[in-house]
Amino acid sequence: MQPLPPHGLSRRQAIQAGAIGLLGLGMNHLSALEALGIPSAASGLPRSAGRAKSVVYLFLSGGLAQHESFDMKPDAPLEFRGEFKPISTSADGIQICEHLPMLAKRAHKYALVRSLTHPSNDHSGAHHIMLTGRSEIPLGFDPAKPKGSDWPSMVSLAGSLLPARNNLPPALVLPDKLQHREGRFIPGQFAGQLGKQSDPWFLEMAPYHPQHYGAFPEYLFHHEKGALVDRSVLFQAPHLALPQGITRDRLLDRVALRQTLEGQTRLLNQSIEDTTFDRYREAAVSLITNGSVRDAFDLSLVAPEVMERYGNNSFGWSLIMARRLLETGVRLIQVNLGNNESWDTHQALFPNLKDFLLPPMDRAVSAFFDDLEASGLMSETLVVMGSEFGRTPKITTLPGAKLPGRDHWGASQTVLLAGGGVRGGTVIGATDKKGGYPISEPQKPENLAATIYQALGIPHTMEWHDPLQRPHSLYQGQPIPGLT
Repeated sequence: MQPLPPHGLSRRQAIQAGAIGLLGLGMNHLSALEALGIPSAASGLPRSAGRAKSVVYLFLSGGLAQHESFDMKPDAPLEFRGEFKPISTSADGIQICEHLPMLAKRAHKYALVRSLTHPSNDHSGAHHIMLTGRSEIPLGFDPAKPKGSDWPSMVSLAGSLLPARNNLPPALVLPDKLQHREGRFIPGQFAGQLGKQSDPWFLEMAPYHPQHYGAFPEYLFHHEKGALVDRSVLFQAPHLALPQGITRDRLLDRVALRQTLEGQTRLLNQSIEDTTFDRYREAAVSLITNGSVRDAFDLSLVAPEVMERYGNNSFGWSLIMARRLLETGVRLIQVNLGNNESWDTHQALFPNLKDFLLPPMDRAVSAFFDDLEASGLMSETLVVMGSEFGRTPKITTLPGAKLPGRDHWGASQTVLLAGGGVRGGTVIGATDKKGGYPISEPQKPENLAATIYQALGIPHTMEWHDPLQRPHSLYQGQPIPGLT
């Protein structure tokens, strides 16, 4: 594989912009339709037939407080245990937070790994660790921006190693790229050393705003104010219908015209970008012409009672879409439940979790579990829910803040796993009396990544290659024992 050329406005981007017009797609969804992560012979990566299993990775950006969710410490002093009370669950001997009542009723369906640990307390470093499954920060890492020297994200690797179905990528991310309130993109979510052509397919539907957090618009809040803010922000499902007056045949005529134009362009300049665009065109046509695929993105087709069960907000809408995409053949779906590091509760920890974050997560994830089980998908779909890190054992108050919170804490967090053969009602590992450090069965992000790859049916001998064709082992750890 040859290194990609440096980009300004590249020829590929210009061709894509023109083709978007030919295909009748809106420019506001150009990035959502980029098929840069679809595997091809140019990737230089071996393929795995895998098993008929999928993974949904629910990522709570910002850092879910383990004390206020799945690893409560009711016997610790008040400055450690916090204000929330534990409640019993449907699983014998397991208690979780009182503000997760729906998940409490479904505890027999999932396992809790309370001992996941890694060395970073930095948002960017921890995102990189938990999205790539690599605890070691790579040389040249820049917390302010993604770089080609970053480790590849798990979504990028799965998208490169697994075969596509219905011309859709085998792995994708929704409803947005992870972005800091300063506007910069957080490292760890892209292809890094795998090469830019293997960046994930980002299905972007959540508009970025530096002061918008959480499950908008129903639960939209501002961290510092601890109150609801502008509800006008919208969740934009991609509009994939054919423009008025354009039939499928006319669309394919346009594709033929575009193919002719692109063929002339190829005579002038052969490059890897042509192959990338072939995949882009195929995916775009598939999205428009395949009714079942297109319907997966159409929230207007969702029955009101289903919308009510999931929650009429970005958390619920994202999981409805993930549920539908599983049926179209997407194998790994990362769902970012919360933009702009929503779960970063340095201040107003208790009202923000109680009023804005835990209720929509509890509701949407519970509905997702119920629907996977009812459809028979639960047994072949592994669901993972975690954050970049946990929160500090001790509650603190920032200078100038009115209400207390907890700081960043990579030493321990709880990860929830369900489906895909996971034995429900199971707890793996434990932390000390203050919830600070694992005291039994510590697990690393490498083990979590191995669990995900195993569920996807990717063999442990698999390697990936960087643009210089250097081999790298996919598995950096062993699957978490005791889950099945």
